[in-house]
Amino acid sequence: MSLSDALRYHLYVHLLGRAALRWQRWRAERGAAVPARWKSEHLSPPLKIAARTKELIARHYLEGRYANSQHKVAWVTSGAPVEFLKALDFYVLYPENHGAVCGAARAVVDIATEAESAGYSRDICSYARTDIGAMLSGKTPVGRLPKPDLLLACTNICQTVLLWYRVLAHYFNVPLILIDTPFLYAEATEHAIAYVKRQVEESIPVAEQVAGQSLDERRLRRIARLSRMASQLWLEVMERNRHRPAPISVFDQFIHMAPIVEMRGDAYTVDFYAALLKEVDERIAKGVGAVKHETKRLLWDNLPIWYRLRYLAELLGERGVALVASTYTNAWGELAPMIDPDRPWESMARTYLHPILNRGTGYKLATMKRMVEEYQLDGVILHSDRSCKPYSIGQMDQRDRLIREHGVPALLVEADHNDPRAFVEEQVASRLAAFMEMLGV
Repeated sequence: MSLSDALRYHLYVHLLGRAALRWQRWRAERGAAVPARWKSEHLSPPLKIAARTKELIARHYLEGRYANSQHKVAWVTSGAPVEFLKALDFYVLYPENHGAVCGAARAVVDIATEAESAGYSRDICSYARTDIGAMLSGKTPVGRLPKPDLLLACTNICQTVLLWYRVLAHYFNVPLILIDTPFLYAEATEHAIAYVKRQVEESIPVAEQVAGQSLDERRLRRIARLSRMASQLWLEVMERNRHRPAPISVFDQFIHMAPIVEMRGDAYTVDFYAALLKEVDERIAKGVGAVKHETKRLLWDNLPIWYRLRYLAELLGERGVALVASTYTNAWGELAPMIDPDRPWESMARTYLHPILNRGTGYKLATMKRMVEEYQLDGVILHSDRSCKPYSIGQMDQRDRLIREHGVPALLVEADHNDPRAFVEEQVASRLAAFMEMLGV
């Protein structure tokens, strides 16, 4: 390592440490306890790579604090075709991921209240309220968010992003690229693929003008290849849970999915998931399960409850219940085979047409049934998410059909993925206790 590299590294470590201290101070001022070291009678110790996950996330937001002086900045929806922006050297920020960070830090109420005070209803998605509140107030547990030079929204996850990003575009006075994806009731038609492909191609001149450079298709193909490699590795990590005991819980997956969402197309993301897969394989070889005494295996449907991950993990783990699979985390791996670096434009159109939220409720039911069989699951927990109506629609029918047609015990739990004001702990605990009694644990 050269002297200049060493100095940059030590400066980075210094800034990272300061950022962590600010985060803890920020939480303490708002009454949130600084998290203690994880110790549990029922759960195995966290994966060793957890420290690296935190470092990647912290580095990403630390880079964001200085991004405006070094890069053009794009804010994008989680299901947007981000590869061409990375090929144009944009620093890419995902407001939904920032919302999740705020949820895990239990900072949402303080921040979302700023949006609600400005007239935004609590019926709006809590991710949207959190980020609009951060936009209006500057409050965030990550220090500071960079101002966007460009916005990219894709309707393949929900229609809320359409209005949410128009608010952002008006506030920041920057261009908004909107990519409309037809809803899929079956497989995508060639017409639908061509329609999305044309929109992506028409976005390039706008992005190039903002970036101040032309797109290099060779670089785009390299980035697409890295996206595919990372997605394939992530899928392999999740598929390792076919083993008994499951080496990694869904709660672990919720945390370690961050790089595949907001760092797709980066070489270090591929390295990260290769290292994660290696550690998971080591656990399998040693017979280590995420739950120490696994007795039952369940599927989780919908987004996580970010502010109660530890609570739910302990509540289930105490009875030997392991959350083994999730439709949400699976969604970030199942599209890997569609990514074709040699045909980037058609590949982006096809891939970003097929997220689970852009497909019918029958597809999600079939996905859950398949996962129950492949992972040898004993039941399903469906999180009826107050904020994510597209993900929650049809869940009552899906639960009933799982029970009646497939003989799979299924429970519906009501909460919100990010706003703790919609979480009633006694109700959730009693429903989960009754469900586990029915499972015989």
